[in-house]
Amino acid sequence: MSDRQSYAFIGLGHLGGNLAASLVRNGFAVTVFDSDPAAVERLVALGATAASSPAEAAARAGNAISCLPSPKVSEAVLAGADGLLEGLPAGGTWIEMSTNGRDEILRLAALASARGVETLECPVTGGVHLAAAGKITALVGGDAALYERHRPAIEAMCAKSFLMGPVGSAAVIKVITNMLAFIHLVAAGEALMLAKQGGLDLAQSYHAISASSGNSFVHETESQLILNGSYDIGFTMDLALKDLGFALAMGEQSGVPLELASRVNAIFEQGKANYGGGAWSTQIVKLLEDAVGTDLRAPGFPARLEL
Repeated sequence: MSDRQSYAFIGLGHLGGNLAASLVRNGFAVTVFDSDPAAVERLVALGATAASSPAEAAARAGNAISCLPSPKVSEAVLAGADGLLEGLPAGGTWIEMSTNGRDEILRLAALASARGVETLECPVTGGVHLAAAGKITALVGGDAALYERHRPAIEAMCAKSFLMGPVGSAAVIKVITNMLAFIHLVAAGEALMLAKQGGLDLAQSYHAISASSGNSFVHETESQLILNGSYDIGFTMDLALKDLGFALAMGEQSGVPLELASRVNAIFEQGKANYGGGAWSTQIVKLLEDAVGTDLRAPGFPARLEL
């Protein structure tokens, strides 16, 4: 295979593991690395090759994809000891699928450029269950020709992709979409609690809202996990707070008052204090359940989202 069809993939968590698996299923040569040996073993069982470091994976593949939990980890994987830049050849591409702020991705892309490596930012949106089915959406920032070169790999992982502009552009829209999702999540919990306290059947209320002008993607998906009681969205309070922090910083820098996002950030801070940063982000609705003294449960809803 040419190097266009060969990728290192670093970061095999809830999201990255599914994205890498889609690449493997679609016939790409994938060399993987993760700090969790079990995550690596799962991908090797599907047909990926294991490497002992990001540098080794990148040197074998010629191009690298990363999907990591924070800008600090992204920088360590890219530019640290045994990082991607130690292995990627000049002319290689780094595709960053983690969620970063605009300043972070521009700074990291500059580090890559100094070593002759081009960057595509490619954060995804839609949830882990859509990633598992290869139906998640990619938000892309970078050179249009570079996007076209790697489009087959992006389309193997994602049902839709939107080139938003140069590097930094995708970070802006991703932060916006995540901000909206957390606002919608808190709103969905309040709506369901009003239905419960109003004496309505919660399952019927869920379906009525889904068919109404008040519907949202978050209600359609995450409300099911609330009604089941698992809250298992595969995304944590800490990650929600990271993304809300990016949104609030962006608002401050651009002079946009974000009153809703600020309030939702405070609610998530309380959620972390009560349940821990590793609790599922959907468990934010438990704050309301605890405050009112009743839960939001209905039969017939799944513990995890599946297509």
